[in-house]
Amino acid sequence: MDEVQNNTERIVLFLDESDDRAWKAATIADRLDLDTDVVSAILSRLKERDLVRHKESYWTITDDEERLQAAYRFHRHHKNADGQYGEERLEEIKTEDMEEIS
Repeated sequence: MDEVQNNTERIVLFLDESDDRAWKAATIADRLDLDTDVVSAILSRLKERDLVRHKESYWTITDDEERLQAAYRFHRHHKNADGQYGEERLEEIKTEDMEEIS
């Protein structure tokens, strides 16, 4: 059975598989059948982690292979842990001492 990918995984995989090109967020969204605003937000988060590069309106995967591999290993580790132990749900671990975040 194929593993379901989240939107971030789909975007990273798309950019990594087409690392010889740079793409506009709208084109990525169109190719992956996602909302452009969702793609833009994800790309911005990936840029903060230096996993993608951005110039004008174009995006591409980082050329820092070590950084990309480290991020992939980190992601895979957490995904395996979620699969083995179950995803943590904040509402399940909430205590009376926790403050609301607004």
